Amino acid sequence: MTPPEAPLSNASVGEGAPPAGCLHLETLTKRADFLKAARSKRVAMPAFILQYRRRAADGPIRVGFTCSKKVGNAVARNRAKRRLREIARLVLPHHGRAGMDYVLIGRADVTASRPFDAMLADLRTALERSS
Repeated sequence: MTPPEAPLSNASVGEGAPPAGCLHLETLTKRADFLKAARSKRVAMPAFILQYRRRAADGPIRVGFTCSKKVGNAVARNRAKRRLREIARLVLPHHGRAGMDYVLIGRADVTASRPFDAMLADLRTALERSS
């Protein structure tokens, strides 16, 4: 049964969205993948460090997040990682390249306090530099 406030057609849903193949971001979970990214190239930005490595020409975009204890206690690290996950969710489907692994590393005091719009701009800039 369709709720009364639900749209009747799917025409308005997804307008301006990236292609369906790029919507899904896979998350890096294995330590080996993080170590491979750590040995590859990186771009330092004010709020985070972006590590990136080419994996396969047509594979999905994979992304990982990490924050060391220098960022703060568990609450501060989790807040920083939540913010990194959100900027990756918003920016990578549009500006990321297929077949790449990206690792976002939080920075002490800055990742949790930097304005969100500035973090979005930082990630776009970092992705342009990595091209």
